[in-house]
Amino acid sequence: MRKIIVATENKGKVKEIKEILAGLEVEVQTMGEAGINIEIEENGKNFVENAIIKAEAISKLVDALVIADDSGLEIDYLNKEPGVYSARYLGKDTSYEVKNQIILDRLNGVPKEKRTARFACAMALAEKGTETVTTYGTIEGYIGDHAEGENGFGYDPIFFVDELGTSTANISLEAKNEISHRAKALRDMLEQIRERLDR
Repeated sequence: MRKIIVATENKGKVKEIKEILAGLEVEVQTMGEAGINIEIEENGKNFVENAIIKAEAISKLVDALVIADDSGLEIDYLNKEPGVYSARYLGKDTSYEVKNQIILDRLNGVPKEKRTARFACAMALAEKGTETVTTYGTIEGYIGDHAEGENGFGYDPIFFVDELGTSTANISLEAKNEISHRAKALRDMLEQIRERLDR
């Protein structure tokens, strides 16, 4: 069975990706499961550049397809922060519970119409000797005035979507994979993945 290595150790991301790739005859592994333990300097200026950097760094080490995503939260009122620094925002070891509360505090008193935000995701597919391809997906929403929900991960508890009437941490993984930024980017890449697997 062919392998796809996901350039992350984020279990939440991997769970979402496995769900979307469930129809393919592939074994999806994290970097750790593939025995890869390297530090990758994500010094790109945007999500697309960082996704490519991660995917190509791993693809040089393995004979497998590599998927990397770079994703994050952009809050318009905060000049698109945390953006590409979403995972490292306020310190890499700071819990998301703390990060979320600080964002809520920074937006205290700001009206809903100025709390617009989006999750954005760039996805890169790399393999030795072939051209790296990328896709991009977003989901629009706003930052709520409180955290809500136990599902999801990261900034999900404070990211609300009008059509849902709640946060993305308050819906099932299946429902999230219908609308999420990562799901959109990965679905757009499915055809490319199938083509590579058929070679």
